[in-house]
Amino acid sequence: MKRILLPTDFSDNSKNAILYAMAMFKGEAVTFYFLNVQKSSEYVTDDILSAKPGSSVYEAILADNEAKLKAWMAPIQQQFEAESFSFEAKVDFDSITDAISQAVKLYEIDLIIMGTNGATDAAEKLFGSNTLKVMREVKSPVLAIPEDYSFTQINAMVFSLHHGDELSREDLEPLFSLLKHTNAQLEILDIDDDAIAEPTRQEDHNIATAFEGIDYSFHALTGIPTPVGIDAFVQLFPVGLHAMFTTHESFLERFIFGSETSQISYHTRVPLLILKQH
Repeated sequence: MKRILLPTDFSDNSKNAILYAMAMFKGEAVTFYFLNVQKSSEYVTDDILSAKPGSSVYEAILADNEAKLKAWMAPIQQQFEAESFSFEAKVDFDSITDAISQAVKLYEIDLIIMGTNGATDAAEKLFGSNTLKVMREVKSPVLAIPEDYSFTQINAMVFSLHHGDELSREDLEPLFSLLKHTNAQLEILDIDDDAIAEPTRQEDHNIATAFEGIDYSFHALTGIPTPVGIDAFVQLFPVGLHAMFTTHESFLERFIFGSETSQISYHTRVPLLILKQH
């Protein structure tokens, strides 16, 4: 049984990501953990700010939040009551990354699904700051769903990698799982925005070993800014999901924000799966 964590701040964007998750995993036995996180800065009274785990005030805060979360979840549960889904309501009183990291470990989470933007704490232009923090800091794969994006059958996925990346089957397992679930074709895309670099060959990576048994096509782009290359590829190929690693921080930053010289920002047209390397 899959275990999927669904952080929510009760925004339309988080609800849209949750509905995407439900539609994506129809027909499977899945436990969905709805997680609402409250920050201490949102409370102003001395009693609440000084409340500690185990205290009556602290427990009252969590009880109120849990009741609100369950009421918010109820229509979603009813909508998918015919599915083999289990639903758990979880609340925490912590930073978003600490709360999610604890939930991932405690509930043995396989995948986090959340929106790219949130109604709260959205300091970044394209990706909400909470989503970026989770992508960067939480040691679990994250599937970020673009705002207002509805689930449709995924016939192809693109996995982009940075020149020189070394791959392992263990780290790619979340991608393999989604490929199997959707029966999608895999497109592997190597991007090197160095204008003087030689075109990359798939032999430059250990792709044959890492993707043994997986049907895929290999593509390479050289001398093109990362966001432009990805955006063009997604428009030319009808992919329904884009996967990448976060290992090379500079690649991730260029991918999301663009290079310092071009100032090109990337707006994900399809759900973005962030994989983690161990």
